[in-house]
Amino acid sequence: MSRSLRSLTEAQIRKAEAEGQLSGLEGEGRPLPDRSGEAFLDEGTRVAHRIMAEAGVRPQEFDLKEKLSAARRAHAAARTEDARREAMAAIAKAEMAYAMAVEARRRFMR
Repeated sequence: MSRSLRSLTEAQIRKAEAEGQLSGLEGEGRPLPDRSGEAFLDEGTRVAHRIMAEAGVRPQEFDLKEKLSAARRAHAAARTEDARREAMAAIAKAEMAYAMAVEARRRFMR
């Protein structure tokens, strides 16, 4: 961002603060939500994720990704061969479900 644009932006923020336009906003006093995972998403997907998050809705992909992570942790913690085999089966099932959800979203977004 150029220096003049940054200065203009800062001046507009200070003016809005002085006029009280930034008081009483939703989330005031709380830290901004961590959206670092959205850094490499296109704008449309980023907006869709934000709308769903604000509505309290999570895409199925998120839940499936958490299940996949849990299955991988279970595999890492497995001590017996049978437990490892069961964990690998759970990983395969979770990976397949996650891949299907991702593909369904991609086809829908085309």
